[in-house]
Amino acid sequence: MDGKAPADGIAAPLPGRCGYFVAKKKRYCKMTVAGGNLFCGEHANAAPSRDGESQRKRIPCPLDPKHTVDEDKLEKHLKKCNSREKPKPIYYSKGINGGYADGLDMAKQQVSICALSKDELENMISKLLKATNSLDSQLTDQTSTHRILEEALNDPRNGECAFKHLKQKASLAGNLERLGMLGSNRCFVEFGAGRGKLSHWIDLALQDAKNAHFLLVERATTRFKVDGKHKRQGSTFERLQIDIEDLNLSKCCLHFANQH
Repeated sequence: MDGKAPADGIAAPLPGRCGYFVAKKKRYCKMTVAGGNLFCGEHANAAPSRDGESQRKRIPCPLDPKHTVDEDKLEKHLKKCNSREKPKPIYYSKGINGGYADGLDMAKQQVSICALSKDELENMISKLLKATNSLDSQLTDQTSTHRILEEALNDPRNGECAFKHLKQKASLAGNLERLGMLGSNRCFVEFGAGRGKLSHWIDLALQDAKNAHFLLVERATTRFKVDGKHKRQGSTFERLQIDIEDLNLSKCCLHFANQH
């Protein structure tokens, strides 16, 4: 034993991966690094300057500040950035889910609560109470779980944040099963899909079900997606990069028909 920490991505960086410790995730960055570098492009600013060399400055991308770019390569990057504006797909309808009134192409003016007078605020509260009086407000805790996530839930390598998300996904899968919604000939739409982990677990929970379709909707460009890991014959996955506000679901079938 040489006393070195194991290269597991938590105590020490994984081989060939970035040496930047992400405090929020309590692990090292998993991005690959170029030969001879300690950090990936996103964390290059953390690298100490070498003698006689000027360190490149990384700046947030103006199209998507979630990632950075070398300042001297910004112009080139903007031409190929995944967040650049692209031709609008057939299922794009500007503001169709934006809460427009009476079908008009003009949204109601938004007014913050703090801008209301006392009389206006009391009037709004009175209307809300009147509208909700007839509702059954008795909520029942129906937290559930599903056997397909049992191994992941018991994995000690999962941190607090990962465990919380796994519990949520297990409960969703369990409730779908309780409601008889895990079966053949289904279409599941995951809004705000991110990496697509919920659809991933639902697909595993379907087991031998046939003709299952997954539609993953996400506005942002997402890294480390799990879409490509699905090998089950009975399911298909489609990912739409679009804001939910502008998604016209009624035109998605036409889009898929054109694709296939």
